[in-house]
Amino acid sequence: MNNIIPTKDLINFYKKGFFPMAERSTDETVNLYQPKKRFLIPINNFHVPRKLYKLFKNNRFTFLANNNFENVISQCQLTNRRDNGTWINDMILNSYINLYNHKMCHSIECYDDDKLIGGLYGVHIGGCFFGESMFSKVSNTSKFCLLYLIAILKKNLFSVLDSQFFNKHLVQFGAFEINNIDYLTRLKKSIKEKRNFIFVEDFHEVLSLIQPNNHKS
Repeated sequence: MNNIIPTKDLINFYKKGFFPMAERSTDETVNLYQPKKRFLIPINNFHVPRKLYKLFKNNRFTFLANNNFENVISQCQLTNRRDNGTWINDMILNSYINLYNHKMCHSIECYDDDKLIGGLYGVHIGGCFFGESMFSKVSNTSKFCLLYLIAILKKNLFSVLDSQFFNKHLVQFGAFEINNIDYLTRLKKSIKEKRNFIFVEDFHEVLSLIQPNNHKS
């Protein structure tokens, strides 16, 4: 596999608060970014909109983790963004597949029978999960994968879910911005935590983990 960011370098970028992105999919290089404000999704105080929770509870799909990582990141690369491009070029693609092979990157996948219809992937360092990208071929399936991810992170006592840049669609889940200085303080503490990314097999447990107090009887 040619044209990759070495695993050690990529992990060190994240530990220092940076992450790589390409300007467009056709670029042969990547740039490093460290926003002045960071966008975090709360794990323990995650908010699930009632309508979405009901749809998730009654969905007929199957969810898996790390079953077909390469397909997930490839689908994310193909997803059309509103700015008419994608930041996932071949260097990003190959680098994160390599990181996955080192068990430091994970995917959550949604299937209709054997067909992959939604998914997301991100980087795992210590008690931090850095969400990278998601896609959906059927309405709400990327959001369902996010709900499943929250359950996994909550069950395994993760402390930071980093979504990098502000995204208005994630505000509904309680996502919020913090300044970079505060982010780096959280990051320094959380990456030292020893946390395992263990899939939650029982869907009823997933529902229990993400169910807010105002949904409980």
